Amino acid sequence: MTNAIITTGVQTSVNKKREKVYITTIKRLLKNKLSVIGIIIILGLIFMALFAPFLATYDPVKQSLVDSELPMFSNGHWLGTDNYGRDVWSRIVYGSRISLIVGFTAVSLGLFGGIILGLLGGYYKKLDGIIMRIVDLLFSFPGILLAMLIIAILGTSLVNVVIAISVWSIPSCARIVRGSVLSIKQKEYIMALRSLGASDLRIMVRHILPNAFAPIIVFATMRMGTAILSTASLSYLGLGAQPPSPEWGAMISQGQNYMWTSPHLTIVPGIAIMLTVFAFNVVGDGLRDALDPNMDIQ
Repeated sequence: MTNAIITTGVQTSVNKKREKVYITTIKRLLKNKLSVIGIIIILGLIFMALFAPFLATYDPVKQSLVDSELPMFSNGHWLGTDNYGRDVWSRIVYGSRISLIVGFTAVSLGLFGGIILGLLGGYYKKLDGIIMRIVDLLFSFPGILLAMLIIAILGTSLVNVVIAISVWSIPSCARIVRGSVLSIKQKEYIMALRSLGASDLRIMVRHILPNAFAPIIVFATMRMGTAILSTASLSYLGLGAQPPSPEWGAMISQGQNYMWTSPHLTIVPGIAIMLTVFAFNVVGDGLRDALDPNMDIQ
Protein backbone atom coordinates (compact mmCIF):
# COMPACT_ATOMS: atom_id res chain seq x y z
CA MET A 1 0.00 0.00 0.00
CA THR A 2 2.83 2.36 0.95
CA ASN A 3 4.70 1.55 -2.27
CA ALA A 4 1.60 2.32 -4.33
CA ILE A 5 1.20 5.71 -2.62
CA ILE A 6 4.85 6.58 -3.21
CA THR A 7 4.63 5.47 -6.84
CA THR A 8 1.51 7.62 -7.36
CA GLY A 9 3.26 10.60 -5.78
CA VAL A 10 6.28 10.20 -8.04
CA GLN A 11 4.05 9.88 -11.11
CA THR A 12 2.00 12.99 -10.15
CA SER A 13 5.15 15.05 -9.69
CA VAL A 14 6.52 13.95 -13.06
CA ASN A 15 3.18 14.64 -14.80
CA LYS A 16 3.02 18.20 -13.41
CA LYS A 17 6.57 18.87 -14.57
CA ARG A 18 5.73 17.47 -18.01
CA GLU A 19 2.63 19.69 -18.33
CA LYS A 20 4.70 22.75 -17.48
CA VAL A 21 7.23 21.83 -20.16
CA TYR A 22 4.43 21.46 -22.75
CA ILE A 23 2.99 24.90 -21.94
CA THR A 24 6.44 26.51 -22.11
CA THR A 25 7.12 24.77 -25.43
CA ILE A 26 3.91 26.08 -27.00
CA LYS A 27 4.70 29.63 -25.88
CA ARG A 28 8.22 29.43 -27.32
CA LEU A 29 6.94 27.92 -30.56
CA LEU A 30 4.42 30.71 -31.08
CA LYS A 31 7.20 33.28 -30.71
CA ASN A 32 8.94 31.81 -33.75
CA LYS A 33 7.48 33.64 -36.77
CA LEU A 34 8.57 31.04 -39.33
CA SER A 35 7.01 28.27 -37.26
CA VAL A 36 3.73 30.18 -37.06
CA ILE A 37 3.75 30.56 -40.86
CA GLY A 38 4.42 26.83 -41.18
CA ILE A 39 1.56 26.01 -38.80
CA ILE A 40 -0.82 28.20 -40.84
CA ILE A 41 0.22 26.43 -44.07
CA ILE A 42 -0.23 22.99 -42.48
CA LEU A 43 -3.65 23.92 -41.10
CA GLY A 44 -4.59 25.20 -44.56
CA LEU A 45 -3.52 21.90 -46.13
CA ILE A 46 -5.50 19.92 -43.58
CA PHE A 47 -8.54 22.11 -44.24
CA MET A 48 -8.07 21.62 -47.99
CA ALA A 49 -7.78 17.84 -47.61
CA LEU A 50 -10.82 17.54 -45.33
CA PHE A 51 -13.09 19.71 -47.48
CA ALA A 52 -11.74 18.73 -50.90
CA PRO A 53 -15.20 17.87 -52.33
CA PHE A 54 -16.40 21.39 -51.48
CA LEU A 55 -13.26 23.27 -52.54
CA ALA A 56 -12.69 21.47 -55.84
CA THR A 57 -14.58 23.10 -58.70
CA TYR A 58 -14.44 20.06 -61.00
CA ASP A 59 -14.00 16.31 -60.87
CA PRO A 60 -10.19 15.88 -60.60
CA VAL A 61 -10.09 12.89 -62.97
CA LYS A 62 -12.76 13.94 -65.47
CA GLN A 63 -11.31 14.56 -68.93
CA SER A 64 -12.41 17.19 -71.43
CA LEU A 65 -10.18 17.22 -74.50
CA VAL A 66 -11.99 20.32 -75.78
CA ASP A 67 -10.57 22.25 -72.79
CA SER A 68 -7.07 20.73 -72.81
CA GLU A 69 -4.05 22.89 -71.87
CA LEU A 70 -6.06 25.96 -71.00
CA PRO A 71 -3.94 28.73 -69.44
CA MET A 72 -4.57 30.01 -65.93
CA PHE A 73 -7.79 31.99 -65.28
CA SER A 74 -9.66 30.64 -68.32
CA ASN A 75 -13.25 29.41 -68.60
CA GLY A 76 -13.65 28.89 -64.84
CA HIS A 77 -10.33 27.00 -64.53
CA TRP A 78 -8.35 29.50 -62.48
CA LEU A 79 -5.22 27.31 -62.46
CA GLY A 80 -5.82 26.12 -66.01
CA THR A 81 -6.18 22.54 -67.26
CA ASP A 82 -3.76 19.77 -68.15
CA ASN A 83 -3.28 18.01 -71.47
CA TYR A 84 -6.40 15.91 -70.84
CA GLY A 85 -8.54 18.91 -69.92
CA ARG A 86 -8.59 18.09 -66.20
CA ASP A 87 -8.85 21.04 -63.83
CA VAL A 88 -5.45 21.67 -62.19
CA TRP A 89 -6.90 23.36 -59.07
CA SER A 90 -9.16 20.38 -58.37
CA ARG A 91 -6.24 18.00 -58.81
CA ILE A 92 -4.09 20.07 -56.45
CA VAL A 93 -6.85 20.04 -53.83
CA TYR A 94 -7.34 16.27 -53.99
CA GLY A 95 -3.58 15.80 -54.21
CA SER A 96 -3.22 17.40 -50.78
CA ARG A 97 -5.44 14.64 -49.39
CA ILE A 98 -3.26 11.92 -50.93
CA SER A 99 -0.01 13.54 -49.74
CA LEU A 100 -1.17 14.06 -46.17
CA ILE A 101 -2.72 10.61 -45.81
CA VAL A 102 0.30 8.82 -47.26
CA GLY A 103 2.73 10.95 -45.25
CA PHE A 104 0.86 10.61 -41.95
CA THR A 105 0.32 6.87 -42.34
CA ALA A 106 3.92 6.18 -43.34
CA VAL A 107 5.37 8.27 -40.50
CA SER A 108 2.96 6.74 -37.96
CA LEU A 109 3.95 3.20 -38.95
CA GLY A 110 7.63 4.17 -38.91
CA LEU A 111 7.24 5.69 -35.45
CA PHE A 112 5.46 2.59 -34.18
CA GLY A 113 8.27 0.29 -35.29
CA GLY A 114 11.02 2.70 -34.30
CA ILE A 115 9.60 3.35 -30.83
CA ILE A 116 9.32 -0.37 -30.07
CA LEU A 117 12.86 -1.11 -31.25
CA GLY A 118 14.25 1.99 -29.51
CA LEU A 119 12.53 1.21 -26.21
CA LEU A 120 13.68 -2.39 -26.18
CA GLY A 121 17.21 -1.57 -27.28
CA GLY A 122 17.65 1.30 -24.84
CA TYR A 123 16.12 -0.48 -21.84
CA TYR A 124 17.48 -4.01 -22.28
CA LYS A 125 21.24 -4.10 -22.76
CA LYS A 126 21.15 -7.69 -24.06
CA LEU A 127 18.82 -6.72 -26.91
CA ASP A 128 20.62 -3.48 -27.70
CA GLY A 129 23.40 -5.06 -29.77
CA ILE A 130 21.04 -7.14 -31.90
CA ILE A 131 18.58 -4.31 -32.53
CA MET A 132 21.28 -1.76 -33.36
CA ARG A 133 22.89 -4.13 -35.87
CA ILE A 134 19.51 -4.45 -37.62
CA VAL A 135 19.24 -0.66 -37.62
CA ASP A 136 22.77 -0.36 -39.01
CA LEU A 137 21.83 -2.77 -41.80
CA LEU A 138 18.88 -0.60 -42.78
CA PHE A 139 21.08 2.49 -42.60
CA SER A 140 23.51 0.91 -45.07
CA PHE A 141 20.96 1.56 -47.85
CA PRO A 142 20.38 5.15 -49.01
CA GLY A 143 16.79 6.00 -48.02
CA ILE A 144 15.26 6.52 -51.45
CA LEU A 145 17.04 3.43 -52.84
CA LEU A 146 15.69 1.34 -49.95
CA ALA A 147 12.19 2.59 -50.74
CA MET A 148 12.67 1.83 -54.45
CA LEU A 149 13.92 -1.68 -53.60
CA ILE A 150 10.87 -2.39 -51.44
CA ILE A 151 8.51 -1.12 -54.14
CA ALA A 152 10.34 -3.16 -56.77
CA ILE A 153 9.65 -6.27 -54.66
CA LEU A 154 6.06 -5.45 -53.66
CA GLY A 155 4.87 -3.64 -56.80
CA THR A 156 3.86 -0.08 -57.67
CA SER A 157 1.02 1.38 -55.60
CA LEU A 158 0.47 4.01 -52.93
CA VAL A 159 0.02 1.28 -50.30
CA ASN A 160 3.50 -0.04 -51.09
CA VAL A 161 4.85 3.52 -51.01
CA VAL A 162 3.52 3.80 -47.45
CA ILE A 163 5.23 0.52 -46.51
CA ALA A 164 8.50 1.58 -48.13
CA ILE A 165 8.62 5.00 -46.45
CA SER A 166 7.62 3.56 -43.07
CA VAL A 167 10.44 0.98 -43.24
CA TRP A 168 12.81 3.79 -44.23
CA SER A 169 11.70 5.79 -41.15
CA ILE A 170 12.16 3.00 -38.60
CA PRO A 171 15.97 3.07 -38.13
CA SER A 172 16.19 6.85 -37.60
CA CYS A 173 13.32 6.78 -35.10
CA ALA A 174 14.82 3.78 -33.29
CA ARG A 175 18.15 5.58 -32.85
CA ILE A 176 16.46 8.70 -31.49
CA VAL A 177 14.25 6.78 -29.03
CA ARG A 178 17.15 4.58 -27.90
CA GLY A 179 19.27 7.62 -27.09
CA SER A 180 16.46 9.16 -25.03
CA VAL A 181 15.76 5.90 -23.19
CA LEU A 182 19.45 5.45 -22.29
CA SER A 183 19.40 8.92 -20.72
CA ILE A 184 16.00 8.76 -19.01
CA LYS A 185 16.38 5.31 -17.46
CA GLN A 186 19.26 6.64 -15.34
CA LYS A 187 17.06 9.30 -13.74
CA GLU A 188 16.39 9.08 -10.01
CA TYR A 189 12.63 8.68 -10.32
CA ILE A 190 13.08 5.70 -12.68
CA MET A 191 15.47 4.13 -10.16
CA ALA A 192 12.90 4.76 -7.43
CA LEU A 193 10.11 3.15 -9.44
CA ARG A 194 12.27 0.13 -10.17
CA SER A 195 13.19 -0.27 -6.51
CA LEU A 196 9.50 -0.09 -5.57
CA GLY A 197 8.77 -3.09 -7.80
CA ALA A 198 7.23 -1.40 -10.85
CA SER A 199 7.28 -3.71 -13.87
CA ASP A 200 9.54 -3.03 -16.83
CA LEU A 201 6.54 -2.61 -19.14
CA ARG A 202 4.96 -0.03 -16.82
CA ILE A 203 8.21 1.91 -16.50
CA MET A 204 8.81 1.94 -20.26
CA VAL A 205 5.26 2.81 -21.33
CA ARG A 206 4.08 5.13 -18.55
CA HIS A 207 7.28 6.84 -17.47
CA ILE A 208 10.10 6.61 -20.02
CA LEU A 209 8.13 6.93 -23.28
CA PRO A 210 6.13 10.07 -22.30
CA ASN A 211 9.38 11.78 -21.30
CA ALA A 212 10.98 10.82 -24.62
CA PHE A 213 8.17 12.45 -26.63
CA ALA A 214 10.06 15.69 -27.29
CA PRO A 215 12.59 14.31 -29.80
CA ILE A 216 9.95 11.94 -31.20
CA ILE A 217 7.57 14.82 -31.98
CA VAL A 218 10.35 16.81 -33.64
CA PHE A 219 11.38 13.79 -35.69
CA ALA A 220 7.79 13.04 -36.72
CA THR A 221 7.13 16.63 -37.81
CA MET A 222 10.24 16.87 -39.94
CA ARG A 223 9.75 13.33 -41.25
CA MET A 224 6.34 14.32 -42.57
CA GLY A 225 8.02 16.72 -44.98
CA THR A 226 10.47 14.01 -46.05
CA ALA A 227 7.67 11.46 -46.46
CA ILE A 228 5.59 13.80 -48.65
CA LEU A 229 8.63 14.69 -50.77
CA SER A 230 9.54 10.99 -51.09
CA THR A 231 5.98 10.12 -52.11
CA ALA A 232 6.10 12.78 -54.81
CA SER A 233 9.53 11.57 -55.96
CA LEU A 234 8.44 7.94 -56.21
CA SER A 235 5.25 8.92 -58.03
CA TYR A 236 7.29 11.08 -60.41
CA LEU A 237 9.36 7.99 -61.23
CA GLY A 238 6.19 5.98 -61.81
CA LEU A 239 6.61 3.86 -58.67
CA GLY A 240 3.82 5.41 -56.60
CA ALA A 241 0.47 6.86 -57.59
CA GLN A 242 -0.68 5.70 -61.01
CA PRO A 243 -2.71 7.70 -63.56
CA PRO A 244 -5.23 9.24 -63.31
CA SER A 245 -4.59 9.71 -59.57
CA PRO A 246 -4.19 13.45 -58.75
CA GLU A 247 -0.90 13.08 -56.88
CA TRP A 248 1.49 16.04 -57.01
CA GLY A 249 4.60 14.10 -58.10
CA ALA A 250 2.64 12.28 -60.80
CA MET A 251 1.25 15.65 -61.98
CA ILE A 252 4.81 16.97 -62.41
CA SER A 253 5.78 13.83 -64.32
CA GLN A 254 2.81 14.18 -66.66
CA GLY A 255 3.30 17.92 -67.13
CA GLN A 256 7.02 17.95 -67.87
CA ASN A 257 6.40 17.15 -71.54
CA TYR A 258 4.43 20.40 -71.82
CA MET A 259 6.89 22.60 -69.96
CA TRP A 260 7.25 25.11 -72.80
CA THR A 261 3.62 25.30 -73.85
CA SER A 262 1.91 24.88 -70.46
CA PRO A 263 4.49 25.49 -67.69
CA HIS A 264 1.75 25.72 -65.03
CA LEU A 265 1.27 21.93 -65.24
CA THR A 266 4.69 21.52 -63.60
CA ILE A 267 5.09 24.74 -61.67
CA VAL A 268 1.82 24.60 -59.71
CA PRO A 269 2.25 21.10 -58.17
CA GLY A 270 5.95 21.91 -57.65
CA ILE A 271 5.00 24.95 -55.56
CA ALA A 272 2.48 22.83 -53.62
CA ILE A 273 5.21 20.31 -52.73
CA MET A 274 7.69 23.08 -51.88
CA LEU A 275 5.28 24.89 -49.53
CA THR A 276 4.25 21.67 -47.80
CA VAL A 277 7.80 20.47 -47.18
CA PHE A 278 8.83 23.98 -46.10
CA ALA A 279 5.96 24.15 -43.61
CA PHE A 280 6.74 20.84 -41.91
CA ASN A 281 10.47 21.59 -41.81
CA VAL A 282 10.14 25.03 -40.22
CA VAL A 283 7.63 23.71 -37.67
CA GLY A 284 10.04 20.87 -36.88
CA ASP A 285 12.90 23.35 -36.47
CA GLY A 286 10.71 25.51 -34.27
CA LEU A 287 9.74 22.57 -32.08
CA ARG A 288 13.37 21.53 -31.75
CA ASP A 289 14.34 25.03 -30.60
CA ALA A 290 11.30 25.38 -28.32
CA LEU A 291 12.06 22.08 -26.60
CA ASP A 292 15.67 23.08 -25.99
CA PRO A 293 15.83 24.67 -22.52
CA ASN A 294 19.03 26.51 -23.49
CA MET A 295 17.41 28.13 -26.54
CA ASP A 296 15.95 31.58 -26.06
CA ILE A 297 13.70 32.47 -28.98
CA GLN A 298 13.48 36.22 -29.42
